[in-house]
Amino acid sequence: MFIKPDYNLKSIYDIDLDELQKQGIKAMLFDLDSTLMASKSGIYTDETYSFIRSVEEKFFIAVVSNNKNPQYIKKVSAITHFPILFNACKPRTGVVRKFLSEHNIEPKDCVLVGDRPLTDILCGKFLGCKTILVDSITASTESKLVRFVRALERLSIKK
Repeated sequence: MFIKPDYNLKSIYDIDLDELQKQGIKAMLFDLDSTLMASKSGIYTDETYSFIRSVEEKFFIAVVSNNKNPQYIKKVSAITHFPILFNACKPRTGVVRKFLSEHNIEPKDCVLVGDRPLTDILCGKFLGCKTILVDSITASTESKLVRFVRALERLSIKK
């Protein structure tokens, strides 16, 4: 199976918010680990926090994470002022679909942003959202093994 994200960008900072707004996008859902923060760090960088603020000026924003570690959930929740869905079970769509419905957001008016084709992008495609694939926010410091696994996963992307 090949997956084709609507956008394949180097980082979250390359997302053209004005263009998404022109396309009628009203909400942005972000993966957490390796997309908005270093994996399992529980910390937003100043650059990411500034980016989040610019997104919030134009869109409803939420995080959709597969993480289910209670201590980590508590740590991230303490520093995050927008909705977070943990244990989302991506690429399955049930949790995200229910969340969108509760917030009166149609999937066609939403974009899902993440670093993993087989979880984030596939979930967005199953939902009917626009999708943006980005590289890991810590790509330059990841181990060779992690980079190799990411490269293998990206073989599923249709260019």
